[in-house]
Amino acid sequence: MGKTVKAADLIETVANGSTLMIGGFMGVGSPRRLIDELVRQGKKDLSVIANDTARPGVGIGKLISARLVRRLVVSHIGTNPETQRQMLDGLVEVELSPQGTLAERIRAGGYGLGGVLTPTGVGTIVAQGKRTIDIEGRVFLLELPLRAQYALVCARRADHIGNLAYAMTARNLNPLMAMAADRVVAEPQEIVPVGVIAPDDVMTPAVLVDHLVGREADRG
Repeated sequence: MGKTVKAADLIETVANGSTLMIGGFMGVGSPRRLIDELVRQGKKDLSVIANDTARPGVGIGKLISARLVRRLVVSHIGTNPETQRQMLDGLVEVELSPQGTLAERIRAGGYGLGGVLTPTGVGTIVAQGKRTIDIEGRVFLLELPLRAQYALVCARRADHIGNLAYAMTARNLNPLMAMAADRVVAEPQEIVPVGVIAPDDVMTPAVLVDHLVGREADRG
């Protein structure tokens, strides 16, 4: 499989039960074509690491509505009542991680670190079952790193060898996730010749990107 692939061909390689990191914030900066293809192919029992589950019918919310997700690691689910219903019904396991902690856990996974020490959550339900470390009289939680089999990221631009540039809020978790997965799949809005993206604008270098999903004609 080459670097530029069709979404359908790429998603065919995703096994049921896979762990996916999916970029975006409330659906903005999420790889919509890849999410739609996961739904179309009915990939199930997925573990998803993401900032949130957006809203019903939007971004990751489509995976939730199709009941394809078994486990979530997210910072909140408050904007998606369907996620809340499935959690209360025992259909999906939800691990809530404060947003900053979530980002640092992904970063730790990408950088090969053993974990993150943070005071956030000490003395709350977030701390249940987690190790604490006392450093000079201050208590920190040890939050473990996160990695995935696939990172599905959305970029403003990619060049033909896979250098990625992001725009605005897509710069939040997408670049971190591209460091923390065994296989990185980028869905750019456009693919441009090498050299069009200025070196200073490259946030994810091509060496990290396994596949690019180009635009395709609409089905039907």
